[in-house]
Amino acid sequence: MKQQLKIAGFFLLLTMAVLHTAAQRVKRYDLYVTDTMVNYSGKHKMAIAVNGQIPMPTLEFTEGDTAEIIVHNRLKEPTALHWHGVFLPNKEDGVPYLTQMPIDPGATYTYRFPIIQNGTHWYHSHYGFQEQIGMYGSMIFHKKTGDSTFRKGIDNLPSVPVILSEWTDIMPHNIHRMLRNANDWSAIKKNAVQSYAEAIKAGHFKTKLVNEWKRMLAMDVSDVYYDKMLINGKNESQLSQFKAGDKVRLQLSNGGASTYFWVHYAGGKITIVANDGNDVEPVDVDRFILPPSETIDIVVTIPQQGTSYELLATSEDRTNATSLFIGEGKKQLAQPLGRLKYFEGMKMMNGMMRMNGSMNDMGMDMSLQQMDMNTVMYPEISGPALSPKEKRKQRQHKEQEQPDGSATEHAAHPASHEAMQDHAARERKDSTADHAQHSMQSAPAMPPAIVTLNYNMLKAPRKTVLPENAPVKELTFTLTGNMNRYVWSLDNKVVSETDKILIKKGEIVRIKLYNASMMRHPMHLHGHDFRVLNDKGEYAPLKNVIDIMPMETDVIEFEANVEGDWFFHCHILYHMMAGMGRIFTYQGQAANPYIPNPQKTIKKLYHDDRMFFLMAENEFASNGNFGSALYHNTRWALNAEWRLGYTGSRGHEIEANFGRFLGQMQWFRPFVGIEWRYKKDSHEERNMFGQSFSHDGKMRYTVGFAYTLPWLVVVQSQVDNRGIVRVELSREDIPLTRRLRGSFSFDTQREYMGGLRYIINRNLSVSANYNTEYGLGGGLVLTY
Repeated sequence: MKQQLKIAGFFLLLTMAVLHTAAQRVKRYDLYVTDTMVNYSGKHKMAIAVNGQIPMPTLEFTEGDTAEIIVHNRLKEPTALHWHGVFLPNKEDGVPYLTQMPIDPGATYTYRFPIIQNGTHWYHSHYGFQEQIGMYGSMIFHKKTGDSTFRKGIDNLPSVPVILSEWTDIMPHNIHRMLRNANDWSAIKKNAVQSYAEAIKAGHFKTKLVNEWKRMLAMDVSDVYYDKMLINGKNESQLSQFKAGDKVRLQLSNGGASTYFWVHYAGGKITIVANDGNDVEPVDVDRFILPPSETIDIVVTIPQQGTSYELLATSEDRTNATSLFIGEGKKQLAQPLGRLKYFEGMKMMNGMMRMNGSMNDMGMDMSLQQMDMNTVMYPEISGPALSPKEKRKQRQHKEQEQPDGSATEHAAHPASHEAMQDHAARERKDSTADHAQHSMQSAPAMPPAIVTLNYNMLKAPRKTVLPENAPVKELTFTLTGNMNRYVWSLDNKVVSETDKILIKKGEIVRIKLYNASMMRHPMHLHGHDFRVLNDKGEYAPLKNVIDIMPMETDVIEFEANVEGDWFFHCHILYHMMAGMGRIFTYQGQAANPYIPNPQKTIKKLYHDDRMFFLMAENEFASNGNFGSALYHNTRWALNAEWRLGYTGSRGHEIEANFGRFLGQMQWFRPFVGIEWRYKKDSHEERNMFGQSFSHDGKMRYTVGFAYTLPWLVVVQSQVDNRGIVRVELSREDIPLTRRLRGSFSFDTQREYMGGLRYIINRNLSVSANYNTEYGLGGGLVLTY
């Protein structure tokens, strides 16, 4: 009996120990989401904090744990959290209206999933624009003790989670509205307008003419002006616990909504050891660009005692930067990146674009970031920007160097394949930026050949091949966009215009992606890693984000192994909200219990790219009140204009129309409309077609179209219910200088208008105008 009791007691203790161990493996976090006030730029602004902090708390787990994350929503709006790059059941993925209903204000919601991977990941809100105003944070999965993949000298180094982000004082919904309305306030703030005056000064007047002849707006590499760049929530951070000879592993995540970061280190080389949470064979580089939502693990070394070295993260447009100093003592600065040569970039783009605004097929085999066409804009690679006078002096100097007096300047077009190879071959560092005036010591210039990371350098430490006998589903997507109207799409269709893409569990999905737009796009797949097919063959790297540069073609593939509805989208927040994405769904999958009415609920997800935006402008002038309003979404637009004289003899004109944008670049918009024109003592007039008309105060109904011509001139042709035809040519917002804008219009009813507007801020301008009906005047313009 005693023996039996001993055995029973032993098993009881063993059971309790097992249960206790299992209980310990559940790691819980409580996250309290609240509104807060922040001051990053000298102004107090609304933001969202989690547990009282921005970024959100770093969540740490060990592979084998079960994550239990309880979200307490204290906001006045719904929210939801997405676990970026994490393998989990679809119902835990955190995409509102797709994998779960949003967490209502005042509600509590529990996410629970096993940790079956390791590496650097991050998490963020997937509801509206909340990610932009504070809802992002690091998420670190540690390897298990004794893991066979453990790498000595890398995985045992001291590691520090680092999350990069940006801050703007303008609310993100308003930013999106401004982008949709082609408002160039961000360009003014960034000094990137590229006006005609600036073009003439830079010797690029012809470049500007050709650019607008091809109906393009100013050249830029990013859309939004940010007041501050942040690293772990601060503009400058310090890691003072390290000393000379120490190696430090930094687990970087780009939690920015739209900013690409150039990263380089004052202490020398950077060693890349992981990307998107997956180990890679170590590779040494001088710098890398970190796209929105990518993660990368790097190892840096502290070279000297008594010195802290700057890890400098600079926005791609080079308007702002943020710093992490590593080490203790005197600060050693990294070489700053010089201002982009926008007109050189514009000239390059002119050679790449067709007359209809689409990309030209130049026969360049570009992939995996191996050929960066923007090098023509980088002064540290292609040389400093030169004025026309400096260019003439340089040309004369070259001519004098030739024995026969002949010039040797090569005239290859910068957009040609040969020219791009030349730019890549002669990468060099220009140290013209004056950083020496800083009170701290300046770092030495980087070496002449700058080694920049690209995806072809990445090699997995273990084979990543997918099952050989699995069926393969091949898909091809062209990344498309329209900068003028800020519509981003795949194959010219936004998410709401397409059905879910049906895939089968067990098959391999191979996707070919071609970027036919002028912007980079970091494409992210939820719930899966994919192989990036490079020259490493069986050791192709695993990632969940692939950044695709303009004119690049990349191929990725993944095994369909987790059922559910999975989002695939551009991770630039404003591109995603404009419609650039698709949804993968598994054939025959079980219903998601968290989505009670999928057909009805999906329409709320589609609302993101169907959203309407308002733009309005009103000129209070001495000769009348003149204004316009535009209420539009991805495809449809309601447009209204008014001209109101202060007396009946000057007249009043109001017209409105509603139409749909057609074509890849949406230059064409047919419409139906109304117009009302009144003038005291109106008499009959004749238009250029010999037709009689009068401003008699009667409502007319119209049908017509608007079409954007070269030089961004809009021709609008319409006929009313009396048969009267009117054709108008006009252009608004001609960039004469950085802040001075011109406009004009004339029509077949012999009405002419010209105007000037000087921009004071994003909502206020001063103006002068002349109109054949209302005469000369001036005043203030309010813009919304």
